Amino acid sequence: MATTAFGILDGTGFERLDPRFNTCIPGPERLVRLWTGGRWCEGPAWFAAHRTLVWSDIPNNRMMRYDELNNTVGLWRQPSNNTNGNTVDRQGRLISCEHLGRRVVRNEPDGTQTVLASHYQGKRLNSPNDVVVHSDGGVWFTDPSYGILSDYEGLAAEQEVTGCYVYRVDPTTGAVEKVADDFVKPNGLAFSPDESMLYIADTGASHDDAAPKHIRRFKVNADGKSLGASTLFADCTNGLFDGFRIDTKGRLWTSAADGVHAYDPDGTLIGKILVPEVVSNVCFGGVSRNRLFITATTSLYSIYLNARGL
Repeated sequence: MATTAFGILDGTGFERLDPRFNTCIPGPERLVRLWTGGRWCEGPAWFAAHRTLVWSDIPNNRMMRYDELNNTVGLWRQPSNNTNGNTVDRQGRLISCEHLGRRVVRNEPDGTQTVLASHYQGKRLNSPNDVVVHSDGGVWFTDPSYGILSDYEGLAAEQEVTGCYVYRVDPTTGAVEKVADDFVKPNGLAFSPDESMLYIADTGASHDDAAPKHIRRFKVNADGKSLGASTLFADCTNGLFDGFRIDTKGRLWTSAADGVHAYDPDGTLIGKILVPEVVSNVCFGGVSRNRLFITATTSLYSIYLNARGL
């Protein structure tokens, strides 16, 4: 059954750390809670054709759907194989990372699913977490072990591959290729506007205080299929980075424990959108792609920005 949206939250909702952040917030705009009732909401993905957003509620093994036209939320799919991260490719197809299935799947227009990745060198993947599509059709995804550590977000199981890697699925051959292997827990990822850089979060500190809690920026090689050198882009100042998106100006909008952190392309933390729950992921949507949807623990939020998502 669909449920109506909730009201606007009280409070200013922002922490302004740099004058560059002021231009991102349109006047009196405030954060709005659209729905609540999940256990760990994740992976928002926007469908421009029918102005809807789908996202994952991982422990509840379901996906939810928000309809912008009538401002309602309803169940979209259950069971969902404990789907986590989602994205929409350039043909308008949903691509999802399944914890329970330990695979990356594409949802076809006729309702069927195509498995894009489930094994690497004959061994089962850990639990694909987040995914992004390059303009050449290559599907890039991260594969930490969160979905096999317990039965809460997947199914406890032995790890078959030797580590937690980042992969690319070749759009022509379907081959699953390892593109980065020096992460503890690779998580969210996104390309820069010109696709010359790839940003990847490492949430290794979720299980080891001494492990990384940062985002690295990699040079994408000229072949568009491999990664070059990386630099540290930002360390998280509150909790952990998880999922994030980049706008047309190259600013990075990322999840954190106290809300959404906004970074200038030079790596400066310019401001925060304060959220009363731990944020997991974000996604740009709306008619002008200037509406930031935010999944945060039990709820879905949104806010309009003076910024447009890629």
